[in-house]
Amino acid sequence: MAWLVRDGEVLASAELAATRAERRRGLLGRDEVDGVMCLPVRSIHTIGMRFAIDVAHLDVNGVVLKVHTVPPNRVTLPVRSTHTILETSAGAFRSWGVVPGDQLEIR
Repeated sequence: MAWLVRDGEVLASAELAATRAERRRGLLGRDEVDGVMCLPVRSIHTIGMRFAIDVAHLDVNGVVLKVHTVPPNRVTLPVRSTHTILETSAGAFRSWGVVPGDQLEIR
């Protein structure tokens, strides 16, 4: 089991989408997110999803570049310098206090 960590504090469990098939499937077919999904991609889509998600764009060092909510059936544009994207339930990043400039890591 992996964890999303900020300053030594565990924020949530983390699921790594390591294979091409896992990245392509992402959160499709789910009714909710338990923790975060970590995707080594620069942009995402929510086409066919049943719920809105929060998205955090991280650079190669795990620094949060942008946090936003994406409703179902949308395609996002790539964010410059994004190395990894984290997806979670809409509102989760706000409740955890995750903002641009935070350094996150997956352990």
